[in-house]
Amino acid sequence: MNRRDLIKGSLGGAALALAGSRALALVQDRFALPARETVRVAFLLGEGTNMIDTAGPWEVFQDSHAGSGSEMRMPFELFTVAPDLEERRMTGGFHTRAHFSFAAAPQPHVIVVPAHRGSEASLAWLREASRGADITLSVCTGAFQLARAGLLEGYPVTTHHDFWDSFAREFPGLDLRRGPRFIDSGRIATAGGLTSGIDLALHVVSRYFGVAAAAATATYMEYSSEAWRAS
Repeated sequence: MNRRDLIKGSLGGAALALAGSRALALVQDRFALPARETVRVAFLLGEGTNMIDTAGPWEVFQDSHAGSGSEMRMPFELFTVAPDLEERRMTGGFHTRAHFSFAAAPQPHVIVVPAHRGSEASLAWLREASRGADITLSVCTGAFQLARAGLLEGYPVTTHHDFWDSFAREFPGLDLRRGPRFIDSGRIATAGGLTSGIDLALHVVSRYFGVAAAAATATYMEYSSEAWRAS
C-alpha cells in the first residue's frame, strides 16, 4: 500500500472518530485562510537551525492530503530558503543547502521559522515575505526572529520554556504567554518548540483543509497528541 492509499484509508476512519468530538477552535472570525489547490510552504534556514523544529512540521505538511476519492491530492509544496545556497550546519551535525536563495524564492503562503541564528538579511526577507503570506509561524526560539522582524506587535506569543525569561527581557513590550503549546492569532502563530511545532503544523492543516484531513495525517504519522485540536 502506498502513502496515498494509506492516508486515504485513514481519512475515512478519522472522520468517523471525530463525529462526537469537540470542534477545533479556529480563528476564522479574525482571518480565514483562503482556499488553495496548492499551498507553498517556505522553511527559513540559518546557522544552527533546529532539526525537529524543521523536520516535524515538514513531515506534517508532506504527509497531508486534501480532497477525497480520485480527487485526493497532496496540496503542500515545500521548500527551504536562506540568504544564499551555501551549505549550513543544523543541530546534531546535519548539513544542508537551501532550495532557494532569498532573491530567487517564490512567494510562500506559509512561512515556518524554526530556531536558528538569524541575520539582518533573513529578517529583511521575513518582513517582506510575511506581507504576502497567509500565515507566518515560528517554532521554539524562532519567535525571537519574528519579534526582531517586528511581526509580533499586538499579538500574544509563546516560545520554548527555557527562553521565556530571556524573551521577556529582550521584548518587554510583547505579550508573552508562558505555557501554551502554541498560539494561533490568525496570520501569526508561535509554538513552544520541538514537538509542539508538529501540533501547530497539524493545526494549520486543519485550517486549510479541515479537521478530518489533519486527523488523518496524525494517524498516518502515529502521532498521538491532541493538542493541535485547540487554538
